[in-house]
Amino acid sequence: MPRKSFVPGAALLVTAALAAGLTGCSSGSTTGTGSSDGKGGDTTAASQSAQPGRYQTLPEACGLPSRSTLRDMLPGDGQPLPPADAQKIYAGRADVTYDTDRRVGCQWTRETTEGTRHLTLDIQRVVSYNAAVSDDDRAQQIYLGKEQAAKIPSDGSGSPSASASPKDQPKGKPTDQSKPTAGATGQGDGKDADAGGKKTDGDATKATPSASPSETPSDPATGPGSPLAPRVLDGLGDAAFLNDQLITTDSGVHRDITVVFRTSNVIVTLTYDQWSTDKTQLPESQELQDKARSLAGELADSLSE
Repeated sequence: MPRKSFVPGAALLVTAALAAGLTGCSSGSTTGTGSSDGKGGDTTAASQSAQPGRYQTLPEACGLPSRSTLRDMLPGDGQPLPPADAQKIYAGRADVTYDTDRRVGCQWTRETTEGTRHLTLDIQRVVSYNAAVSDDDRAQQIYLGKEQAAKIPSDGSGSPSASASPKDQPKGKPTDQSKPTAGATGQGDGKDADAGGKKTDGDATKATPSASPSETPSDPATGPGSPLAPRVLDGLGDAAFLNDQLITTDSGVHRDITVVFRTSNVIVTLTYDQWSTDKTQLPESQELQDKARSLAGELADSLSE
């Protein structure tokens, strides 16, 4: 059988054509797949990842109120304080926390012949661990829980605030906020406030008279319809409320003013109370509320800087 002749030039042309065809297919396939995966992945990630909150750290709590504000909120008997005593009172006592970027607090106390005043400050930075819920939305959920627990009316009529309705809460499954923090101030979210917004878990360091509450005296100054009644506050952070409770104990009477406000993913709880051993002299609501509200505004401005 005669052998076919070998033509080198033709073989080279065939090889080159095959190589070009393979290169074209490989290049087209890689480009198309890469483009599709990149766009699809970016879109999915963007749609599932909620926005982080504005705050990533927290300030030192004891240094937030100005000295003049503390002097006004913790008045004495009209006598000047020795420098050492003034430094001790106005410096405050920092709460013990294990993560100061997640929670900080401070307490101040001043005892006088007319009674004792306490001021406590708790600042919590909220982080959502649910990709579908932003830090701000999670903070709003926690804030609304505090507002509901305090039974804050929306208009002084005694009806619960419409803003605290569960149907208005941000959508998304709430997550456990207590994960990254622990300490003597009760770090678990939603577990550290009673109906007045006051801390109850691990708050053993607050120096208050030890007495069991008894019958609360009539307090028409803060009854339904009064401008001093517990209420939602306007113009303070993104959401805020004020609570006012008058309580008698075996050892005296005290009025507790609580202001809670949220700014982005930070929740601030300020509690200001006055104790008196004379049950006939009720602590004045207007004065205490005005001072607590003024400090809350000072704190909100400081956090916004």
